[in-house]
Amino acid sequence: MSHAAPPDLSTLYSAHHGWLQGWLRLKLGSGADAADVAHDTFLRLLQRQDRPRPQPVFREPRAYLTRIAQGLVIDHYRRRDVEHAYLQALAALPEPTAPSPETRLLIIDTLVRLDTALDALKPRARQAFLLAQLDGLTGPAIAAELNISLATVERDLASAWRACYRVYFS
Repeated sequence: MSHAAPPDLSTLYSAHHGWLQGWLRLKLGSGADAADVAHDTFLRLLQRQDRPRPQPVFREPRAYLTRIAQGLVIDHYRRRDVEHAYLQALAALPEPTAPSPETRLLIIDTLVRLDTALDALKPRARQAFLLAQLDGLTGPAIAAELNISLATVERDLASAWRACYRVYFS
């Protein structure tokens, strides 16, 4: 049995970009956001071209594109939520202390990367870190709150700090 050669990325783009952008427009409620995410979806495929991988994109192209796009939609909403929270906090500052637009963009990007890094932690480590950083609890207080040992709290906090440092130094 002979198999036809898989289509190249430009053929895939031509055949499915319009559909993907329409699907994203319904999901996101914005043509501009849909265009951005559709673009990023194909950009991800282009970046993966050099890596060996199975070819699910060519067997079920819409399912494969949808899967990539759904991850990017999650990233889009996460960034929007972080940006909104940051801008609310910024609005509470007096005007002379507000950072420049360029600095705001860098801060938002860093906050999104930190949020993603913390989201990748084990839930207990993330909770311990947030209790320490947001609520100001000490190690023994966190241990009591989470009903775990102080040594476990210290390991969890170290893990969270390593994740934050990787964001900062990458």
